[in-house]
Amino acid sequence: MSKVKRTISDIDTAVDTIEFVQISDCHLYQDKEAMHYDANVYHNLCRVLEDIRANKHLSCIIFTGDLSQDHSELSYQHFIDALTVNEINLPIYYTPGNHDDLQLLTDAFSGFQGGSKKTIDFSHWQLQLVNSKSESPSGVVSVEEQQRVMANVEQNKYQLLLMHHHPVDVNYFIDRHGLHNKTAFYAMLDKITQVKAVACGHVHNALELTITTASKHLPLLTCPATSIQFDQTVDGVANAQLGPGYRHFTLFASGEVQSKAIFLAE
Repeated sequence: MSKVKRTISDIDTAVDTIEFVQISDCHLYQDKEAMHYDANVYHNLCRVLEDIRANKHLSCIIFTGDLSQDHSELSYQHFIDALTVNEINLPIYYTPGNHDDLQLLTDAFSGFQGGSKKTIDFSHWQLQLVNSKSESPSGVVSVEEQQRVMANVEQNKYQLLLMHHHPVDVNYFIDRHGLHNKTAFYAMLDKITQVKAVACGHVHNALELTITTASKHLPLLTCPATSIQFDQTVDGVANAQLGPGYRHFTLFASGEVQSKAIFLAE
């Protein structure tokens, strides 16, 4: 896999209003022309990146897991190729999904500014990248991961948490592989005074849900996949033919979160 360091613009941490995008669930193969439920997922990723490149106000890209479908080293190289071909010069940060090989994922991002960094600091905000990968397709935020996140939280800053697995049921088949230890995760959220929202991937749809903990109600914003969106009426993986997508965020110094899902027509 390529180890060439790429020229990336520095992230501006002093801005009062932050714009960034979340991408998720690329499900790439070793063959760039491979079809995944009637979609060329490499081409879909490139379309998303081309659209992102047109936005000159972004601070960074957050990738929330499931880069590869076939676990091949080449699929990770193709992700790097897509960023290069589409001239993406933004800092890019990641957290793994259930399909990801941690070593290959780490290697793939080693050439990017940000790389393995899991807390992104701004003047009024912190983005916390939470690892929910477990030994099964379902998610677990381990005790060690909870401790790591809490150790990095600055309670005087607003917090947005991003992860792969969904911590609220979405009422279709993917709930069989959701976050397993929701209660422990909610308890952690209750300890974070200024948490404003949680974002995730995994569900292959753009949904706006609510996390209800013992002390608060928080928005859960799910990211459309760059690969395919799931048909929510089918008990299993089926392509809803909605086209690839991603999620755009604007965070304000007041603590307000604005977000919208962006889809590219089939």
